[in-house]
Amino acid sequence: MRRKISVTIIGGSGYAGGEILRLLLFHPFVSISQVTSRKLAGQLISRAHPNLRGVTDLTFSPPDKISRCDLLFLALPNGVSMEYIEKFQKKADKIIDLGVDFRLHEAAVFEDWYKLKHTCPELLPKFVYGLAELHRQDLKKAKYVACGGCEATVSILTLYPLVRYKIIQPESIIIDAKMGSSQAGVVPSFASHHPERHGVVRSYKPVNHRHSAEIEQELTSFAKNIRVSVSATTIEMVRGLLVTIHTRPKQGISEKDVWRAYRAQYKNEPFIRIVKETDGNYRYPEPKILIGTNYCDIGFALSERENRLVAIGAIDNLGKGTAGQAVQAMNIMLGLPEKTGLEFPGLHPI
Repeated sequence: MRRKISVTIIGGSGYAGGEILRLLLFHPFVSISQVTSRKLAGQLISRAHPNLRGVTDLTFSPPDKISRCDLLFLALPNGVSMEYIEKFQKKADKIIDLGVDFRLHEAAVFEDWYKLKHTCPELLPKFVYGLAELHRQDLKKAKYVACGGCEATVSILTLYPLVRYKIIQPESIIIDAKMGSSQAGVVPSFASHHPERHGVVRSYKPVNHRHSAEIEQELTSFAKNIRVSVSATTIEMVRGLLVTIHTRPKQGISEKDVWRAYRAQYKNEPFIRIVKETDGNYRYPEPKILIGTNYCDIGFALSERENRLVAIGAIDNLGKGTAGQAVQAMNIMLGLPEKTGLEFPGLHPI
């Protein structure tokens, strides 16, 4: 009988930490050692995550009193993981970071986009970017993983086959991202105050979105002159993320070529679905039906008249965009069946 893997979640009171906990409590090969929160130390997990009432009697532990375990999940604000990474390395042989600190391979690029000095650039080459669909073989050998940002994740997965199989012109890609409120995290702000947030369709980052760096980094291996422009809009939705990506197809590209690229790349991927039907409400990807799942749904539309290929991707930003991605990476790192703990199919209607 396989020994259960001991796991601790650092920063467990936020949305990402709570979602990881929800998944792992039902994972047959995992035992939760500790879940930390500085503010809620000593209190029941359900104080922050009421959906887990009666599911667990765990209480939050103070972050400075964590015991050694097999694997650490870091669900911390940007810039915090790198400040404590040496301490974390002594507590577990394997680490999965959900923040931005180790996603980018070059410290100069990180500092340019995030306006923070990277305190341990020597560790950047040791972290594998957490997308299984691009880095499965590297994840099998990885000790340290940096999961992708939610908007970067869905954009990369939607574009990857189009770039790899040379379907589109890589230097002029425009990504229109529409996001739910949970992507901003659990700490409230004036922008998330209900009278300000209710009914909103707000363009909050029309240019220079920081996830552009991740997208270009991950796709550069397949097209050296890759350039993306991201515009982000927040809409009245709690969970979910939809990208509508405008590209220029290369000369002579047909719909069959696009189908062929997506099928060649994703035919054996357990959490990628190509959604393109001729009619019905759900003929293209839609975040609503992905809530709580680890799926990424991808669709497209090709217009010869406009010389435009529009690719559409949808995820749950807390699922495939955060916690689901992290658990999928964990399964691969530990040699477990990749879909374990991630097979929830979503709900309809919802």
